[in-house]
Amino acid sequence: MTSQPSLNTTGNERGPEDPGGSPGLQAGLKNRHLSMIAIGGVIGAGLFVGSSSGIATAGPGILLSYALVGTLVVLVMRMLGEMSAANPTSGSFSAHADRALGPWAGFSIGWLYWFFWVVVLAVEATAGAVILEGWIPAVPQWAWALIVMVVLTATNLVSVGSYGEFEFWFAGIKVVAITAFIVIGGLAVFGLLPGVDSEQAGLSNLTEHGGFLPHGAGAILTGVLLVVFSFMGSEIATLAAGESENPQQAVTKATNSIIWRVAVFYLGSIFVVVSLLPWDSKSITDDGSYVAALDSLGIPHAGQIMNFIVLTSVLSCLNSGLYTASRMAFSLGQRGDAPKSFARTTANGVPRTAILASVAFGFVAVFFNYKFPDSVFLFLVNSSGAVALFVWLVICFSQLRMRKIIKAEAPEKLVVKMWLYPYLTWATAALIVFILGYMLTDTEHDGRQTISLSLLVAALVLVVAFVKEKAGGRRAAADAAQAETQTQTQTQDDSRDEVSAG
Repeated sequence: MTSQPSLNTTGNERGPEDPGGSPGLQAGLKNRHLSMIAIGGVIGAGLFVGSSSGIATAGPGILLSYALVGTLVVLVMRMLGEMSAANPTSGSFSAHADRALGPWAGFSIGWLYWFFWVVVLAVEATAGAVILEGWIPAVPQWAWALIVMVVLTATNLVSVGSYGEFEFWFAGIKVVAITAFIVIGGLAVFGLLPGVDSEQAGLSNLTEHGGFLPHGAGAILTGVLLVVFSFMGSEIATLAAGESENPQQAVTKATNSIIWRVAVFYLGSIFVVVSLLPWDSKSITDDGSYVAALDSLGIPHAGQIMNFIVLTSVLSCLNSGLYTASRMAFSLGQRGDAPKSFARTTANGVPRTAILASVAFGFVAVFFNYKFPDSVFLFLVNSSGAVALFVWLVICFSQLRMRKIIKAEAPEKLVVKMWLYPYLTWATAALIVFILGYMLTDTEHDGRQTISLSLLVAALVLVVAFVKEKAGGRRAAADAAQAETQTQTQTQDDSRDEVSAG
């Protein structure tokens, strides 16, 4: 057999599987939960609130930016699907990196991913509080942020099934809303929507007003920087699969459906927006791209309708963010990369300590957002901004090694395969590195600051990982030496006993 690390079916090759005798995670997610988590996970609140800046930067060419990032996500998810279908685990890519690249990789990317999501908790809680305060101003914004965090924490603490049920309905509302938007907007673009007088709508908006690329081809890459982070969340289904009835089937289904999910929800909806209105319409910048598109159709209360949809997306992101952060912390605890208490579960299979620790940091981040929005909180947001790209890069390098491990030890588990391995994997990694490098040249949209601070935090985590690994190696060597000494001492004692007996 090769010297490669073994393929572990439990996903817990380091550390105790169930510390303290806890029952471990349970299969509480139903197939319908997983299906909606997979579909809704790719529709982030950033799609609704962040697309207007991308349109203003690249014009109709933002479609190419979304297509480029969407292709990247499809390829990365294919790699992740290959590894997760062979070995479903709550640690997902962190656990795969641990086995394929070494404990330092699993430790580093796991904690960076956890950091990303607990910061997202604060961002989304604040965004939701702004909307709710607009509806009910008698309750202050900080109180709304506290309320939504407490409610969704309670949901996650009950059982994984309660998380799945909430997410099923949150994601369902998002899916229905964006599907309706695409259908209604598409009919208007082609002049087939009765009772609506939209003189601005038409495919001519894609080529007029300065052309398809009014700011040149370089704006496509700038658009990539603005939209790449709205795709974060597509990997959640692979983490949740470990608590489903049929993990392998769930991962396979989520992986195979990522292409149409990206094509329909991202490319389809943005195509409708830039076809309904000229890309340089002032309303897109002032009101937001989706609100402006609905307003152009004469749909009453378009702003409030979109606020409701955005609020649903925010709550969905909060719900999934807390779930994802806690499961990553649970996996880190299992592998000895976090306190052992993180790996303990309740009788319902809920990692309570991991959830409470994650939400506690989220509450601290919310406090920073209200008390120090332009200093401490801005640092947290920027320093976690490039984590998505780091995660995708680690997935690429993990898959390059894991394919060999799976083929050597359990080839029957290769039910999902990365296309054109290893060439397409290397090409994907090269594209991610290129985007990271391009971010260093972007000063207009804070790309340089984001990548610089993210690299700083990543470097600090890597230092901790290597120090921990080295200390662990020394402890292992000391334990081995002590065991050897005890063995020798026992052997000598046995020899003396035999001499005395003789």
